[in-house]
Amino acid sequence: MAPEETTRRDFLKTTSAALAATAVPVASSVWTAKSYAAIPGANDRVRTAVVGCGDRMKQALIPAFSDHAKELNFEFVAVCDIWNHRRDEGAEYIKKVSGFTVEPVRNTDELYARKDVDACLIATADFQHARCGIEAVNAGRDAYVEKPTAHRMDDARNFRAAVHKTGRIVQVGTQRRSTPSYMKAAEYIQSGKFGDIVMVEMSWNVNQPGRWRRPDVVPLLKEQDTDWHRYCMGVIKDNFDARKYLEFRLFWPYSSGIPDQWLVHQIDTVHWFTGLPHPRSCVANGGIYLWKDGRTNWDTMTSVFDYGPIDDLSKGFQVQYTSRFTNSAGGVKELYYSNGGMIDMDKQTVTDTGGLTQKFADQMNMKANLLPSMSLGADKIATDANTGKGDPQTGANMRNWMECVRSRKTPNASIEAGYAHSIALCMNVAAIQTGQKVTFDDKTQQVMVGGKVYA
Repeated sequence: MAPEETTRRDFLKTTSAALAATAVPVASSVWTAKSYAAIPGANDRVRTAVVGCGDRMKQALIPAFSDHAKELNFEFVAVCDIWNHRRDEGAEYIKKVSGFTVEPVRNTDELYARKDVDACLIATADFQHARCGIEAVNAGRDAYVEKPTAHRMDDARNFRAAVHKTGRIVQVGTQRRSTPSYMKAAEYIQSGKFGDIVMVEMSWNVNQPGRWRRPDVVPLLKEQDTDWHRYCMGVIKDNFDARKYLEFRLFWPYSSGIPDQWLVHQIDTVHWFTGLPHPRSCVANGGIYLWKDGRTNWDTMTSVFDYGPIDDLSKGFQVQYTSRFTNSAGGVKELYYSNGGMIDMDKQTVTDTGGLTQKFADQMNMKANLLPSMSLGADKIATDANTGKGDPQTGANMRNWMECVRSRKTPNASIEAGYAHSIALCMNVAAIQTGQKVTFDDKTQQVMVGGKVYA
């Protein structure tokens, strides 16, 4: 699809080279009406479409957008979904939440043929994110694209290339990148005060048999009311199945489940905090141990990643990732360890927990190494993103994208962040599917298993 030539706004006339030279902002800026008056095109409203109006879009992205639309001069103009039920329902929901009257649109071909769409929010099925993102940027639109960016390396490479080629502003839905406590943790670790990371433990545990199930909605979906061929996007060869459409998180290759949904949020912070682009290796184990409801994706998983410089195996650390649907003990945790203590991102604290005490240091004629305690808190999201209808982290990430659409700066959760989490995700998927140790070839940008490219 050829990019549409957009001439309405001066602020959209930015070259890819200029964008490439723009540094990633450390935090979301606080903008005022006076600030916007100085930006070319700031008085033009950014007309935005919804692509995929499912639960995530309705529960998080639409409210987050609506919280900031008036101040930043954005508006909804269209809702695009290939299921007629969600198109009509979505239009009503947007009107209710944001006050904007929007037009239902059947598919993205029709959407991007319109002249009144400048940007879009994309929250489709997991396997569609990169391909929908490519459609958007190639059509000349900026995009907020839900995570995961991609669970196939070809999709990840193609999406990144398309963003760089077109120069569009793309924000990935890993909203920790716009959260103050995580920004403070990144700054603290990168300052060297924490010391070298020696281990990271992450978990995401729930006890929810209905998580990702849609038993009340599945019977409503009829093949004649949607476009199954478009849904598969040329990447899946399968017959129509309402469960795989609406409960896609439970079925490969529509999603990998735990890695697609949860791992990418947490592993993204490892890349961000350390500057490392991907794991050196990954192994995984797990299975469907309790919820035998026809799903193909595991309900329990443990993955172990090795991180560190590719050219110096004497340095590095391990990331242990565990997740289960069968017991919620432990909840969601992100624990970073150094020789001097621990960062607990759940509690938003730095403590000397586990650090080297004087008693054991004396045995080796060493000095104690105990970190001073400090708080990473004050998670009052900048610009009051937590005062509206959406959750604070998504609100801050959405606002940052909206600001960057105006300024043409690189957003906090850039395509490079999405590409990095996609590598870890694809390595995890390969480890699940082969039961082998998985690595990554930097030269070819390919996932490798047993010395061979894993497609």
